[in-house]
Amino acid sequence: MPSPFPGMDPFLEDPKLWPEFQHLVITCLYQALLPGLVDRYRARVGQRHYFIEQALFTSVVHEEHTEEFIEIRQRGHERLVTVVEILAPANKTTGVGRQYYLDHWHACKSSGANIVEIDLVLQGQPPRGLTPNTQAEGEFAITISRANRQETVEAFNLQRALPRFRLPLAGDDRDMVVELHVVFNRAYDLAAFAGKIDYKLAPAATLLDSDRQWLNALLKKQKLR
Repeated sequence: MPSPFPGMDPFLEDPKLWPEFQHLVITCLYQALLPGLVDRYRARVGQRHYFIEQALFTSVVHEEHTEEFIEIRQRGHERLVTVVEILAPANKTTGVGRQYYLDHWHACKSSGANIVEIDLVLQGQPPRGLTPNTQAEGEFAITISRANRQETVEAFNLQRALPRFRLPLAGDDRDMVVELHVVFNRAYDLAAFAGKIDYKLAPAATLLDSDRQWLNALLKKQKLR
């Protein structure tokens, strides 16, 4: 069963669902990219790990976070060409998660790599402070930071389909066109999220009033409420 939404599903921000969703989006995106990279590039999925302290009554719990990203390198001299990030809720809502994300972003930028940031999280604030000029409250975004060029941001809201975007490679190669909605649908189906989400409840994401009204009407029309 497909997602009831035309684009991102805000129920996936649930902390019980997000890690699996993020992993599958990275996996499906990696698989989609491979056929166009085999001649000059190689891709790999990297990870970063960190702990966030959470107060629980009279004790402190250390919550482990694992975040995956895609590296694309040129074959031969292994130069890092492009990094693809899927932002996690912790990158936008916690100081530790934000700092680990920023440290990796700056390291990649300093190496001269292109960076593609896919933000499908509504809670919190973008780690690099993109609001309010390019990504407003209640919007997702795809930010493309090309090496030695000004970055571009495509913002879109909950009611829109997930867009396609151009993934930059080395300067002498054409961009790859990525259909993000195809990647999302594949990840959603692989995990069978339709059977794991109770759409009668409120979503985990923080919604604008207009989006909340639209969401309720959409789910009622599909008899999910």
